[in-house]
Amino acid sequence: MVRTLYSAAVFGLLLGAPGHAETTPTGVEGVLATEAAGLATLDPTRVARLGQAPVTGNAQRYSRAWVDTQPEATGDAQWQCLTEALYFEARGEAVKGQFAVAEVILNRVDSTQFPNSICGVVNQGTGRKYQCQFTYTCDGNPERVSEPAAWATAGKIARALMDGAPRGLTDGATHYHTTGVNPSWARRFIQTTRIGVHKFYRMPVRLSSN
Repeated sequence: MVRTLYSAAVFGLLLGAPGHAETTPTGVEGVLATEAAGLATLDPTRVARLGQAPVTGNAQRYSRAWVDTQPEATGDAQWQCLTEALYFEARGEAVKGQFAVAEVILNRVDSTQFPNSICGVVNQGTGRKYQCQFTYTCDGNPERVSEPAAWATAGKIARALMDGAPRGLTDGATHYHTTGVNPSWARRFIQTTRIGVHKFYRMPVRLSSN
């Protein structure tokens, strides 16, 4: 916990005590006594909250607590495709890792090197066994959702990113792989980060020649 010292004047404002400055004893002991008296009148929960460093922004979004506070997610076919990809590809990862995988998919949508829709990206190469971009779509195994809680989490993450949540985890990555494999393309691409059991990469910029 971050401990913060507040002056007698600040507590006077919090308490809304009129004429507080006129009755405040002088000297260090007087100031400390006034602060102690002010603290004693405050709700203990409020005092604890004042002394805590707030958790805001992306750090909060990438937490399980944040996901749990989000309403049940629904959406169209594109949302369904992104939710499926997160569920089947990354449900074993922490929330942050699932956000990162979703970023890769949406980064691909924005790239001219890949299909321009979420479902197009997720299903690229589907139909050729083990030749697809996302293994679960071409490994021959049926896609069954057997973990409803994990599906709900994936859906909320998909919804958040499709609704405009910042993509601040992977620095524009369009590829990733688990740490258990070492694909040949990884030597040519730029590794941007590692989150959980996944490494993330950005394609090198292609320079045109005259």
